[in-house]
Amino acid sequence: MKKLILLVGVSLFLFNCNNTVQRYTQDSPEIETVKQTIAFYDVHKWDSLKMNYSDTAKIYYNTRKDVISPKDLKTFFTRNDNYISTRAFEDESREYEMVEDNNGKKWVNFWGLWKGNLKDNNNGIVIPVHITYQFNKGKIVEEFGYWNTAELLSEIQALGNKKIDIEEIESDDNIEVVEDIEDID
Repeated sequence: MKKLILLVGVSLFLFNCNNTVQRYTQDSPEIETVKQTIAFYDVHKWDSLKMNYSDTAKIYYNTRKDVISPKDLKTFFTRNDNYISTRAFEDESREYEMVEDNNGKKWVNFWGLWKGNLKDNNNGIVIPVHITYQFNKGKIVEEFGYWNTAELLSEIQALGNKKIDIEEIESDDNIEVVEDIEDID
């Protein structure tokens, strides 16, 4: 009887070990979709990027309130690109992982370094970025992106102030008309 109980116990243990759900990976179709999405961002292929999202996807960048839809991504990024001459995520600084949460939802996490150069002075800006994507049926259905834009905004503001100062100096309004000066000997 002890042998039978031991055999059943070992069998159940082996059976349960073979049926465990993989909850973490660095290799999945969803990760490949995120890699493709990042690549489309880097080369400004907005229509291709949009195809990786469900039509009803909700995208949040540095907020939990303001929702961006996939159709708004081009406008969001091109508006922010007005001050940048070049920008992309550094290839050697990209990390990806996929996890399945306790509710069975699949999430892909991305960590990377965004690097851009300003148009006006070519100053380089490097910003650490974290984005997490939720997937359903192979499509991104929700996305949360977080990064600190303080350095970039400070540089842009400084450039704006510099332009205003130059414009004020060069403005015709600041030129005083002086009547002819007579020489006094």
